[in-house]
Amino acid sequence: PREPVGEAPFARRIDPARESGLSPEQRQLMAQVEFAQRQRVLQRRLRGRNLLLALGIGALTCGIYGYTFYSVSQERFLDELEQEAEAARARA
Repeated sequence: PREPVGEAPFARRIDPARESGLSPEQRQLMAQVEFAQRQRVLQRRLRGRNLLLALGIGALTCGIYGYTFYSVSQERFLDELEQEAEAARARA
């Protein structure tokens, strides 16, 4: 069916199996283009998920690193050992 001039549908979907005027090469090209579009959408989704995962792992790593420095700075056992060693030297 022909559309009146100036009123062509925008991005009209067609079913390649039902469209009689398409050659096998055109059907194959349409299938390839649809596959490429699906891959692009999948890559976009995965890129977003990967970014969130990377930020989560980075935050966890920074948290562990910071906590380790904080807990090591809180340890006083070396100071106690040095005080005992000085006291032993003073007695000797």
